Amino acid sequence: MGAPAKSAVCEPPHLVALNLTRRCNLNCAHCYLDAGARDNDDSGELSTTEVTALLDDIAAQSDETMIVFTGGEPLLRTDLTELVAHASGLGLMAVLGSNGLGLNDRRVADLKSAGLMGVGISLDSLDPEKHDTFRGLPGSWSRTMDAFDACRRNALQFQIHFSVTDDNAHELDGMIAFARDVGAFVLNVFFLVCTGRGEKVTNISAETYEQVMGRLTQAAREETEIMIRAKCAPHFKRMAWQLDPDWPITAAHGYDAGGCLAGSRYCRITPQGGVTACPYIEASVGSIRERPFAEIWRDAPQFKALRHPVLKGRCGSCEYSKICGGCRARPLARDGDIMGEDFLCAYEPRGGAVIEPLGHLSGPLHWTPEAEAWLARIPSFVRRFVRQRAEGQVRAEQGREVTAEVMAELAKVARHRFGGRTGGMEA
Repeated sequence: MGAPAKSAVCEPPHLVALNLTRRCNLNCAHCYLDAGARDNDDSGELSTTEVTALLDDIAAQSDETMIVFTGGEPLLRTDLTELVAHASGLGLMAVLGSNGLGLNDRRVADLKSAGLMGVGISLDSLDPEKHDTFRGLPGSWSRTMDAFDACRRNALQFQIHFSVTDDNAHELDGMIAFARDVGAFVLNVFFLVCTGRGEKVTNISAETYEQVMGRLTQAAREETEIMIRAKCAPHFKRMAWQLDPDWPITAAHGYDAGGCLAGSRYCRITPQGGVTACPYIEASVGSIRERPFAEIWRDAPQFKALRHPVLKGRCGSCEYSKICGGCRARPLARDGDIMGEDFLCAYEPRGGAVIEPLGHLSGPLHWTPEAEAWLARIPSFVRRFVRQRAEGQVRAEQGREVTAEVMAELAKVARHRFGGRTGGMEA
């Protein structure tokens, strides 16, 4: 195993979001898919055979890729358990993105038996009425609470997905406390990009965004019981660097939290097989019904551009351009320019030298045989995460070598912080 230096060959995706369906049992104000009602026509959706072939193609590139089965509402697909089992059997990490309304003890147990590693469940407010209004269905808040309970009873790890707007930004601290108390493994805080039905939703002002991001970054640094991560918020990397340049999270550009993954480490597959750089970039760069996924991922011109961006405006002149780079979907949605400046960021570049991620500053690290053996024992679907975490820690300490002692210390910290939920680090 080990950690070879990067080559010019295109790396496989770290994460693929697979939108299995547009159908949904809610009517959320912010849905980027503008998902239809439960009984809408499902014609055109990828068949079971097509999805399993896609999973085979992804696994042929790397068994370290995470697959997020999402929608619409993926629980409306009757073949979901079969698809999870197929992904898991290939060594891929299968997780679910859901509103939780269809999760009960039987469904959770079946999905877990099929190999599902976790589920992300959306919660927009601690106020039941506000959540139900945002989700478009009375009683949905209560059913979401039932989903948390079902996951907890069946020992399936779950995350809470909290989409921040001007209307609920004041609930961040309460949501952190709730996530901790309810037993969530991760709190993912999403910042909307105005596409789909989200175009009709007041997003979040630059001022509120900056305030929320500052608090979120501090909480992520201090929290010891759950993981807190920013999503669709590249500026997290800038704030993490400002808070602590040696924080290992700044070593992994665009990975643990913040940083734009679109087209470089992440992509989305639409229900009809289109491939897009992210859920908020709606134009497809190809269809898996016409070309192999691996070929689209490797050769799509837009993806190539996103891997070597030539940014404009403030993003182009910013000293944090390499560790942040701004959201690419926002300027595309508003101005039609995928390389434009991220207008939601309030930071004004100061003309300093471009800050390099720690990994690029230090070059490749040496892994001892004992550390490589430790890494090889970790399940494939989290190996890449652990590798980056270990190298980030060594670089933060200005080291040159990853040893078994480093790996053991990471496992010890993970057990202490997250109650043993280490994703394979105890290996």
